[in-house]
Amino acid sequence: MTTLIKLYGAPVSTCTARVMTCLHEKAVDFELVPVDLFSCEHKQPPFLAKNPFGQIPVLEDGDLTLFESRAMTAYVAEKFKEAGTDLIRHHDLKEAALVKVWVEVESQQFHPAIAPIVYEYFVAPIQGKSPDQGIIDANLEKLSKVLDVYEAKLSSTKYLAGDFYSLADLHHLPYTYYFMKTPCASIISERAHVKAWWEDISSRPAFKKASEGMNFGDK
Repeated sequence: MTTLIKLYGAPVSTCTARVMTCLHEKAVDFELVPVDLFSCEHKQPPFLAKNPFGQIPVLEDGDLTLFESRAMTAYVAEKFKEAGTDLIRHHDLKEAALVKVWVEVESQQFHPAIAPIVYEYFVAPIQGKSPDQGIIDANLEKLSKVLDVYEAKLSSTKYLAGDFYSLADLHHLPYTYYFMKTPCASIISERAHVKAWWEDISSRPAFKKASEGMNFGDK
């Protein structure tokens, strides 16, 4: 009997949505177990036993427990590599290597620049603070440089790792989704190839399904 994958998290969360998108791309049945962030359920002993860092999401597959959303997507993409979209290009060593490169670019270059901006616009107000324009401006400068690299890359290939959709693209979805709701969205829209790429990947049914619960900041 197949064990149903459990994903502990919140649909509004970027990292939860990242894993949900991957599961939907693979058409994997899973149970979303809600974690109440406002009551700090993720900082309580039962949850800390699953992730000692007290962050969502956590994935359970039988006796395997994973934290860190990118590790979860890699696991799902590998376990179900023959199902749905091939997100890791497992039949082509060179393509798979390029996927890994751009997965790292998202984690090491893109994420550190975009995450503080999203935080200032969406999380700070919930904490009773005004967005810090200095933090926003400093990170917009970093993000612009990253997006210049993306614009050049996407002028020669449809997606980041090549002419195929992969985890490298998928990992960008949740933070960019919220970013596009900020006053800064023009730095993506003014780059023609990045804009076309974003419109393509964000219109995929798997992400549309995952983003239904991404309502941070909605009035």
